[in-house]
Amino acid sequence: MGALLSVEGLDAGYGAIQIINDLTLALDAGARLALVGRNGVGKTTLLKTIIGLADVRAGRVLYDGKDISRWSPRQRALAGIGYVSQTRDIFPSLTVEENLLTGLKGRPRGAIDEAYELFPRLAERRNNGGQQLSGGEQQMLTVARTLLGQPRVLLLDEPLEGLAPIICLELMRAFERLAKDTGVAVLLVEQKVDDALRFAPNVVVLERGQVVHRGPSEELRARADLLARFVGVAGAH
Repeated sequence: MGALLSVEGLDAGYGAIQIINDLTLALDAGARLALVGRNGVGKTTLLKTIIGLADVRAGRVLYDGKDISRWSPRQRALAGIGYVSQTRDIFPSLTVEENLLTGLKGRPRGAIDEAYELFPRLAERRNNGGQQLSGGEQQMLTVARTLLGQPRVLLLDEPLEGLAPIICLELMRAFERLAKDTGVAVLLVEQKVDDALRFAPNVVVLERGQVVHRGPSEELRARADLLARFVGVAGAH
C-alpha cells in the first residue's frame, strides 16, 4: 500500500520565485515526520504547496493515491488535509466556542467537546473572545478547530513559536496523544529541533529547498556535527 501523502519531484514557489527544488518525500497513514532546517530553506513553502497555497512548477502532490496538485486549498481541506499555519488564524471577534463551531464541517455541535477534552484551557475560556486569549491559547484554538474537521493528515508549521515552555509542553503532549489515539499522520515543521526530534521517529532536513538528509530522528540527535551544519544548533538533549 502506498503512502497517504507524498510529493514527487516537486518544484514549487510563488510566482516567478522558485523555492522548492526537485523534492520528494512520503508520509504514511499514522506516521510522524519532522521537517527541520535553517530559516528560509523552504519548510513553510513545502507545507503551503501541499495545502495549495504555493505554486507547483513541476512534479506533483499525491494524497490517498490521487494527484491533488491542481486542487484548491478548500478541496484539500475537505478531503482530509489539516493545516495549522504560523499565523494562528482565529476569528478574534468570535468567542472560543464560536471559533470551534466554524471547524465542524457538518459534524454535530456536540463534537466540540473533543476540543475541550484535548485542551481543557479552552473549555475554561469558551465564552472568551479570541482577542482575549494568550498566544498559547490562540494556538490551541487553531489546532483544536483544525482537528474538529477530522483530518487524516495534519500539517503543523512551527506551532511552538514564541510560546512559553509550559504551553509548548502542553501542545506537544496533545500532539503525541492525537497521533496515538486518532492515527492522524503529522508533518511537523519546528525550529525547536529537540522537541521535533523527540516527537517524530523520522526526520527530513531541508537546505535550499532540497532534501539533504533523511533518516531516524535518534540518529540525527546523536550527531552534533550534522545538527550544527544543517540546523545551526550544537546538539539535542
